[in-house]
Amino acid sequence: MPHVLSWKQKNPNISIFYSSELLPTSAFHFSISLVPTSKVPMAQNHNSQEQPLLLSGNSKRANFSEKSPWFLSLAKWTLKCLMWVILIIWVCAIFFFCIGRDILQKWIKATQGTIFGITGSIFLGFSAPILIIAFLAFIYISAFPGDDFEKKKSKFPRFRLWTFPVLVDGPFGVVSATEFIGIVLFIVYVLWTMTYYTVENTEILSKEFIPSKEKSFLMLELTGLRLGLIGLFCMVFLFLPVARGSILLRLIDIPFEHATRYHVWLGHLTMFLFTLHGLFYMISWGLQGILLKKMLEWADIGVANLPGVISLSAGLLMWVTSLHPVRKKQFELFFYTHQLYVVFVVFLALHVGDFVFSMVAGAVFLFMLDRFLRFCQSRTKVDLLSASCRPCGTIELTFSKPANLHYNALSFIFVQVRELSWLQWHPFSVSSSPLDGKNHISVLIKVLGSWTDKLRDIIRSYPDQSKGGSHLPPSRITASVEGPYGHESPYHLMYENLILVAGGIGISPFLAILSDILHRVQEEKPCLPKNILVIWAVKKSKELSLLSAVDAQSTFPSFFERLDLDIQTFVTQQTEPSLEEGKIEQTETVSFPSIFMKHGSHMSSLVGTGNNLFGGLYVVLSTLGFIVLFGFVQVYYIEKFGIYQWWYRGLLYTACMVAGVVFFGGVVIILWHFFEERREKHEKLGASNENSNDVAEPVLNCEMGQTGLASVQTVNYGCRPNFEELFTNFSDKVGSADIGVLVCGPPALQCSVAKECRSQNLQRGRMNHAIFHFNSHSFDL
Repeated sequence: MPHVLSWKQKNPNISIFYSSELLPTSAFHFSISLVPTSKVPMAQNHNSQEQPLLLSGNSKRANFSEKSPWFLSLAKWTLKCLMWVILIIWVCAIFFFCIGRDILQKWIKATQGTIFGITGSIFLGFSAPILIIAFLAFIYISAFPGDDFEKKKSKFPRFRLWTFPVLVDGPFGVVSATEFIGIVLFIVYVLWTMTYYTVENTEILSKEFIPSKEKSFLMLELTGLRLGLIGLFCMVFLFLPVARGSILLRLIDIPFEHATRYHVWLGHLTMFLFTLHGLFYMISWGLQGILLKKMLEWADIGVANLPGVISLSAGLLMWVTSLHPVRKKQFELFFYTHQLYVVFVVFLALHVGDFVFSMVAGAVFLFMLDRFLRFCQSRTKVDLLSASCRPCGTIELTFSKPANLHYNALSFIFVQVRELSWLQWHPFSVSSSPLDGKNHISVLIKVLGSWTDKLRDIIRSYPDQSKGGSHLPPSRITASVEGPYGHESPYHLMYENLILVAGGIGISPFLAILSDILHRVQEEKPCLPKNILVIWAVKKSKELSLLSAVDAQSTFPSFFERLDLDIQTFVTQQTEPSLEEGKIEQTETVSFPSIFMKHGSHMSSLVGTGNNLFGGLYVVLSTLGFIVLFGFVQVYYIEKFGIYQWWYRGLLYTACMVAGVVFFGGVVIILWHFFEERREKHEKLGASNENSNDVAEPVLNCEMGQTGLASVQTVNYGCRPNFEELFTNFSDKVGSADIGVLVCGPPALQCSVAKECRSQNLQRGRMNHAIFHFNSHSFDL
């Protein structure tokens, strides 16, 4: 599965305003084919390694690798090439900006004759490309929603840069080869740009006949100016990864939980540059004795200093509280101070004015689109079909969802319980497969902090209506859900050989994966995995009952005949089974029949990963609305009344962006909402007699008997997994093949698994040795 790192940076130069930015190339599709000289036959496997499981031994099975018509392939590659051409031109314009200012001046002269003036010229050069790519991305994903797994399968194992871990220890965590290349290119670019500007500033000042003391002051301010503009362009890529349902993330198949890492990295860099920007100016003003006067200055022409001070202060508060020690101990403080991004962006626009802010307006606008859509989705109160508190300290919640809201086993959702907090949203991986049922989605939640403690207390306080309890108190659990988000492609289905490594509650997404694979094999749907090793480390044996969440016996009773599944469980804090092990554990369960559901509503379909047609219309119409509104304001207000204040023009520009999203985009959202409601009514009428039992019932039987997944489980007590031994044995078993390794757990576990993957790949002395592809499915905030 193509994993892509999106590293993009850019730099503007207007008059005395110069900015630089690096956009290292992204979405590397580079591979090294390794052709084996011999094959080791797979143990306990009568199917050829080149033959997918679903295409062997059954003539009735569909052929999932039929070739597409040539004109569809041509259209697909044309769209791809067009997006790449736009991206490359944009990257080159940014990368070589500091030495191509003459080209910028010619561009402005050629395009500023419109009603939008110089602001429109800069927007067209620096923000429009990313919006155009977003428009084309909707067309691409809608026309080509998914690729055949067979087409993605390699005939021979090969390294992939995006799944090869290079760095496994250090401040960046586990870094793939693609990410490492992006980091190196970005650092080189920033250093080169600052060196170029420093030399240029020195040459400029050497030609001026002014006292050396004043030259020092000017040098400080010019350096601060360059740093500020480089930081301004880092903001483009600061906002792109944080848009959860972004079409750009879907296009390059980077899920939001991975993109947050890039947001963190860019956040540190952006605030570092902005802090130096302000510090250099403050030092110069302090040496001149005009510090307070300059900081409180609000100029009409040029930058307004006071809005910049306010913006920088808000940014510093967000930066300090986002540092890992603070974020880990005071998450609520981090969460609430991060809402200051509104102050940060608005006062930045007041600080630099409209034409400078238009350099980053494209990325900020895409974030605003995503944020408003999430706001609309989160207004819906979602029915809770069932809730259960397991003895192992885990809560299972099952939400109602519309049948047309699709997700995959690697998706996650954000959950809000208003009785606990109106502002807190917590991400959870789904624990149910989309094939478990069309009308529900489930999550497993580990009770770890105050939020989950209170949630467990609320659930325990409910009488079970299915057992004749008293009526529910009104509005005791008011849940809202955002999502689902995640990978555009279910990459767990693209490997014939899988190793799933989980720590504790990290087994949750793998339960969804196992259920998904079992359903697909049973229903003869596209599915490559046929050799699966699950490595699960837990502290106490009572956590083993979580495996009962997958009812393998009822899903596919003879799965062991078609699927080679091995579950190796390691109980690290017990040397032997407990006396209670093997007994039925009582699970406190609350079922909510439809007559007791207070809200009568399921998850909203208004999500960036939902309907592509309405999603594309939402982005296009909002963008056109913004452009039309700004043109109207430019002609009938700014030019007519001679508005020249930079800060005020920046405020009007920001207001037009907001109005374009709320008013023009709001029209699409209303139509989208009514369309989904009407379609759901038709679906309910058609499905009323088709599947009356598609309401998830929580698993009550937690007996660890030799049925279902427990029959293929080996429990090891008093030890931790020996990854070298486990990986080597699995590699010898499958021979020369690609092995997908998915890990979900704490950072230490991710580092250990990534280190072993790297070690196995680097020590690949034999040509029949497997190649391990590292993939992380952990959400670290």
